[in-house]
Amino acid sequence: MLVAAIMDIVTSNCDSVEKVSFKPSLPGNAEMRDIAAAIHVIEEGGMHLDEGERNDDDDDGGRGMKGIGIKILEGTTVLGLSRTSELMMFDHSDDTNVESDRGTPKTLALLNKHDSSVGQANLSAAVVPGLWDDLHRQHVAVPFAAWALANWAMASEINRSHIEELDQDGEAVMTALLAPERSVKWHGSLVARLLLEDRNLPLNDSVSDWASSLLSTASHASKNEDISLSRMALSAFLVAVERSLEARRTVMEKGLELMRVTAKRTVKHQQVQEALAKALEFLSTEDLHLSLEESQKWSGILLSWVFGKPSSNAIRSSAIRILSCILEDQGPSSLLISQGWLALLLNDILSSCKTSSVKGGTQPKSETAKTQINQSNILSAAQTGNQLAVAVVNLAGNQLGTTKDSVDTFPLADLLSLEPLAGPFKNLKKDNPPKFDVADSALATLKAIKALTEICAEDSLLQDKITELGVLCLLRRYLLRDDYEKLAAIEAYAASRAPESQERVSSNAGESSPSSTNNPSSVRVPPTAHIRRHAARLLTILSLLPKVQKVIAADETWCKWLEDCANGKISGINDLKIRSYARATLLNVFCNQQIGIDLVNNGPVTSGRDGTSIGPHYGDMIFLINPELPHWKCPGKDQSTVWKDKSLSSEFDSMNSDNELVTKVSDVGDASSSFNVSNNDSESEIPQMDIVFVHGLRGGPYKTWRIAEDTSSTKSGLVEKIDEEAGKLGTFWPGLLCL
Repeated sequence: MLVAAIMDIVTSNCDSVEKVSFKPSLPGNAEMRDIAAAIHVIEEGGMHLDEGERNDDDDDGGRGMKGIGIKILEGTTVLGLSRTSELMMFDHSDDTNVESDRGTPKTLALLNKHDSSVGQANLSAAVVPGLWDDLHRQHVAVPFAAWALANWAMASEINRSHIEELDQDGEAVMTALLAPERSVKWHGSLVARLLLEDRNLPLNDSVSDWASSLLSTASHASKNEDISLSRMALSAFLVAVERSLEARRTVMEKGLELMRVTAKRTVKHQQVQEALAKALEFLSTEDLHLSLEESQKWSGILLSWVFGKPSSNAIRSSAIRILSCILEDQGPSSLLISQGWLALLLNDILSSCKTSSVKGGTQPKSETAKTQINQSNILSAAQTGNQLAVAVVNLAGNQLGTTKDSVDTFPLADLLSLEPLAGPFKNLKKDNPPKFDVADSALATLKAIKALTEICAEDSLLQDKITELGVLCLLRRYLLRDDYEKLAAIEAYAASRAPESQERVSSNAGESSPSSTNNPSSVRVPPTAHIRRHAARLLTILSLLPKVQKVIAADETWCKWLEDCANGKISGINDLKIRSYARATLLNVFCNQQIGIDLVNNGPVTSGRDGTSIGPHYGDMIFLINPELPHWKCPGKDQSTVWKDKSLSSEFDSMNSDNELVTKVSDVGDASSSFNVSNNDSESEIPQMDIVFVHGLRGGPYKTWRIAEDTSSTKSGLVEKIDEEAGKLGTFWPGLLCL
């Protein structure tokens, strides 16, 4: 039978079709009439087998054969058809197919277009089908036409242009996407993807409808664990939202819930997760933005993508970009998400530390003291992590209430179900929300950043890990934005309005005026300056990593903020440590690159294996005095630079212990000898020596080397009130040496 021959042809390509990379079986120069015939069959839902007049000139000799004629490679011709004689038309008044009493094959009669809801219902009710399981002989026309159209589209750009020309409104592709047969949906999705990937073809008006149908197909397929169909539909969906603004708008309005459901169903299928993550990235990072509620609903999935063990780098990268956009778009309202991110980050690092300590075995005696310090830091960080988890849950309870039945009633339910937030979330009392304010939340964040820094300060592997988990996005937010201050201002405003409403209520009831518990003066100020300081310190430590240097260098806004901060031009930021961290970060980023030089003429001491110089390293606990002065500037890439044989001034304060002092002083010497300056700098501006200030008497930089105003004080000539004297002339005398 001819129909059986068709089945053999398409079945032989089944395995290769599933891989999406098979060699097309149809030629790249298909005839327009063949493509038109296939499109017609798809649009009509089957073949019209009206028996016409006998024509001896027909290819079949006028024997009443109707169908699709397609040329396969090597010139072989196959037909998708059936006899027009001995057939009985379907009665479409009911769902029963009527067959001939004479035992002949079922006919290829006209199939009604199936409503998408009927098709989805059939798909949902069926067991997971193979690609061609639905190719029953009476339904072979549409699946065969869809298969042919997909092969033609894959074969050549010319074929794709013909398909686009014949289906300018996109209705044929849309009909294939809505078809009840699985194979038609699969090949229709492939055709849609191939047409959308061809940048030489114009977009039609149906792309947004395609996107909705593709997402619906992917979601229903995932429900039946039909991952192959789900992957194919999502691959086309991804290109649709990438190229079409209208498709993005449609999905943003109607499709986010389907995407979330699909993401939760396919946790174990990395390729599906990658497609969803990339699609959501297109939706949230282009011209549209997730609402606050949608951001909260997605936060749990996004953070599970960041920290999930099966997550690929592509999934993690997309999730971090989306989270970064959410923090930027939602501002102070996103604090719960950023705090949750930090809590999961600290918890993940602690888990890594515990794993490495178990595998580490016995430490040598020389490492005993260091190991004890590390263990103390880990123990302290664990306690801080628990406090931060409680703070996140308490702030969520205060802001969103304590109804936590589902994501619909409590948008952060998915986020708070992740460890280490799940425990405190279960213990959250519905009827008695905890007393918690922004200052408490900020303090928990401060402690967490400090604990994370202490753990990672001397561990390059952990530094790499936290960078991969998106810590740079958090640090950028803590440095450049005032989320806690703004949220505290909102809280103070709400507190100032509360007495007015309470007074009106109490006056009507004849009660006394409210107490001072809601007095706006009682609202505490969050320690944002300290958060910035510790965030800046961690950034300086990480800025020695090449991949971090690339990220910072590519961010013009961040670089400008660091430059202004180092120069003391940012209002409200006068902390000398923060300014030093900012300058050290910039120097690490822009001067710590390998620069080719002449090693014969005044070459630097420090050099790489390939004979190129390596710039200075400004690591943890090295503080720059007067970071705004010109000798700390790093020449731009477009400036001509020369290496000076004279040392450039490098004043440092070091908080290192005695056993690390020699190393740090050596680093300072290498740094100063390898630093380069612009040709525009005059010889008079280059200091003649390096001065290193080692502190420790008062435990911190800018404290040891100070002179109190009252030099006759009986307490100490080196003791002063830091907060009061910091800005007065003469209090920090090393800084005056370079002025």
